Amino acid sequence: MSVIILKPGMLSTFQDLGRFGQQHLGVSVAGAMDLRAHRLANVLVGNAPDTTTLEITLTGPTLRFTKPCCLALCGADLSATLNGQPLALNRPLVVRAKDELSFGARQHGTRSYLAVHGGFALTPVLGSTSTYLRSAMGGWQGRALKRDDEIPLLRPLKNKGLEELAMDLWALKIYLPGALAESRQPHVRIIKGQQWEEFTPESCAALLTEPYRISPDSERMGYRLQGAPLLMSTPRQMISEGTTFGTIQVPAGGQPIILMADRQTTGGYPKMAYVASIDLPRLAQMGPGDTVSFKAISLEQAQTLEVARAQAFATLAHTLQPAQTLLLNH
Repeated sequence: MSVIILKPGMLSTFQDLGRFGQQHLGVSVAGAMDLRAHRLANVLVGNAPDTTTLEITLTGPTLRFTKPCCLALCGADLSATLNGQPLALNRPLVVRAKDELSFGARQHGTRSYLAVHGGFALTPVLGSTSTYLRSAMGGWQGRALKRDDEIPLLRPLKNKGLEELAMDLWALKIYLPGALAESRQPHVRIIKGQQWEEFTPESCAALLTEPYRISPDSERMGYRLQGAPLLMSTPRQMISEGTTFGTIQVPAGGQPIILMADRQTTGGYPKMAYVASIDLPRLAQMGPGDTVSFKAISLEQAQTLEVARAQAFATLAHTLQPAQTLLLNH
């Protein structure tokens, strides 16, 4: 085995890009909440975007490595340390056998993503290793990590030449393209949904001008928001429709719910709007008690932003080829 779980943390689960193609069977997509941080961690260690990472929530685990590997940690700053020394975020690092990775106080963000070069040795379920807790599916035995779990790595490093490799990786200058930096936008951008016009003018204005607080009753399935009620001009029953990551649905009480990674496959509540995919990572780094406000953009604007991010990832992968070569040749 390669990684021993000394402490599990609040909620540590393995996630990839999600379990697609099964929603018609009632199987949720799941996957990483912050896909930007997940993909960034993977590209830094030379992995494909769909390689599994460990999603760490608020209170991180303590891990002991029994074999050397290259890792990267991205997303929330949870005061990570390696053998008691601060661990740099957003860059590839070499760890040795017997090294211990642990976490402390939350500095910012909610979820951190740990990638290792080559990935974790997990068995896919329906084409994905993402953990879906409600069905005890995927990841490591379909559950969050527990103390004394032992997780194998697919491609640990050789013991020979580790110091030279570590120094070579540390010497690399890594510049994140602007499209991959953490969003500094004051608002979460949304696209108006099919039922937008069925809500009262006051409700439409409220969603775009009033702040909403994320309720304590929020998690990977959805964020319940507290704020000005959103009411339909003529309430009606709807036939259930397919759901997506970022759907803003509004139950009869008027308090909106944003569907997140572990969303159900269909929903019958009116869908007022959708969070643009470019801002889903920012939303994923929020948590109960945080306040969110919204700004409407067009579908074309949202698509342009997403294309720019995809191009930025391609650019970063190209600039990191020297690191990938070092790891592959080790």
